[in-house]
Amino acid sequence: MRPHLALIEDDPDFALMCRSFLEREGFMVTWAMDARAGKSVLHEGGIDLAVLDLGLPDGSGLELLRALRSTSRLPVVVITGRGTEAERVAGLEIGADDYLVKPFSQRELVARIRAVLRRSQPPEAPVVLRVGSLRVDTGARQAASDDGWPIPLRPKEYALLELLAAAPGRVFSAEQLLERIWGAAWQQPATVVEHVYRLRGKLALLPSPAPRITTVRGYGYRLDP
Repeated sequence: MRPHLALIEDDPDFALMCRSFLEREGFMVTWAMDARAGKSVLHEGGIDLAVLDLGLPDGSGLELLRALRSTSRLPVVVITGRGTEAERVAGLEIGADDYLVKPFSQRELVARIRAVLRRSQPPEAPVVLRVGSLRVDTGARQAASDDGWPIPLRPKEYALLELLAAAPGRVFSAEQLLERIWGAAWQQPATVVEHVYRLRGKLALLPSPAPRITTVRGYGYRLDP
């Protein structure tokens, strides 16, 4: 299912640009031009996240956010052309999940939306992933060998290992890894290269059969048992 977004924005050119980009990125988008139409869209339900402009022609976006928060925990990303600290603080205190000040890149908007959606998901039941002699405990966020020898991992190293271990043999591109783990696909691919290098060294210390991270040239990385 594609996430369904409510885009509450009064600038037609900006809204159409956002909607076009978001739809290309796999979202469904319902556009509302003012607070009244926004309330109607949100009331109908079926919305996974709202992108809310604070400068609406028929009322304050902050008031709409306050009304929404009185009845719902729907994720909200606030956008505005007003960058004052007081307004940002007010939006966050009322209950916005994230805040973007115009101008911003469409790619950043997508990354922020995806990050908020991930945070809003209910936690999954912890599982232990097993790949060769490797065990990854998703509840404890720890990795160890079958005989219980712990593997010291930094937070991003653990996140990378868990993602690869959850789908052994699947190839992930550097862009996918950056987006899923760092929440920013525009960061340098060297970030992934460095973390893969460190992980390989730590996995090499496991007893046989130790899984290995394979580089698939031109595509990305996969974890092989």
